[in-house]
Amino acid sequence: MTLKRYGAGETGAGGKPLPFARAVEADGWLYVSGQVAMENGEIVPGGIIQQTHRTMQNLIAILTEAGYDLGAVSYTHLRAHET
Repeated sequence: MTLKRYGAGETGAGGKPLPFARAVEADGWLYVSGQVAMENGEIVPGGIIQQTHRTMQNLIAILTEAGYDLGAVSYTHLRAHET
């Protein structure tokens, strides 16, 4: 099985390297995990609406980079937490 990682080596808050890939493709499936409301390594301000929009933009970006779109999504799980 061949694995292809997307977003490995990116940085998070404070420019620290992230210890994971944003997505992994294996056997024709793309597994996307851990998408959060980050832009330029920082959580976007403004509350749940702005953060949800940014999270979806980040998800769409990784799908597009891997050659997929929202029509290819078969399962989602959302965990929201107020900080």
